[in-house]
Amino acid sequence: MSLKNKTLFITGASRGIGLAIALRAAKDGANIAVAAKTDQPHPKLQGTIHSAAKEIEAAGGRALPLQVDIRDEAQVANALRKTAEVFGGIDIVVNNASAIQLTKILETDMKRFDLMHQINTRGTFMVSKYAIPYLEKSANPHILTLSPPLDMKERWFAPHVAYTMAKFGMSEVMLGLAGELRPKGIAANALWPRTTIATAAIQNLLGGAAVMKMSRTPAIIAEAAYRVFLKPAKQFTGNFLIDDTFLAAEGVSDFDQYRVDPSQSLAPDFFVPEDAKPPASVNLGPVRK
Repeated sequence: MSLKNKTLFITGASRGIGLAIALRAAKDGANIAVAAKTDQPHPKLQGTIHSAAKEIEAAGGRALPLQVDIRDEAQVANALRKTAEVFGGIDIVVNNASAIQLTKILETDMKRFDLMHQINTRGTFMVSKYAIPYLEKSANPHILTLSPPLDMKERWFAPHVAYTMAKFGMSEVMLGLAGELRPKGIAANALWPRTTIATAAIQNLLGGAAVMKMSRTPAIIAEAAYRVFLKPAKQFTGNFLIDDTFLAAEGVSDFDQYRVDPSQSLAPDFFVPEDAKPPASVNLGPVRK
């Protein structure tokens, strides 16, 4: 099984998790549409659609950099159309783009509320909607969204209800798509990390260098996503996957390779259900030599 010559449309692929997924697929010789907003270098964020495209091509894939604001319906539709024209179709869609602000209700500006819902829930819905006609023509079509299990507990809503609603909205879209698209043979799954992942969001918003050291690298999500894409779409859909649990079931046992700093305990991510225990091969504490 391989992703050679398969075409992936990845939102938010200019950096972080989206780029890691792109690079993993590129090793097989996949085609990647880098659908992201950053066209010019940003003072606080590494990477642009152009730098990502260069990395993808260096890794062995073909890249199409597309400046896309996924809040804009015309831009989304045009980006998907151009991807299909350039690469001959679309096999995989990854809804990775997301906005975050962890504030209580009184501290949440309505513009920020709207931004999170427009990018997270609405963006996922719209990208998936416009991708369906292309995916219907694929031999093994997948939609994968970076969103959490639907664990409807007060603890996830009380500290930051606006963000939680926006992220759970992405998962609700996947739940609906799984049921609606099953007769078409299009898989719709969600993937979520057990621990924090070392990305710009962690560095700039959620704890900085200290939490970065307590995180795993985006490579763990990339490997899990890659293995999802190789699954038969008609048989593997409607799943809410936790990265290490899924990888352990796939035969992966070395999870320390994904740590940023093995001497640190791993920081848990939001939204992981209490009953979603780590596999036996996973150590969340510091690695003892």
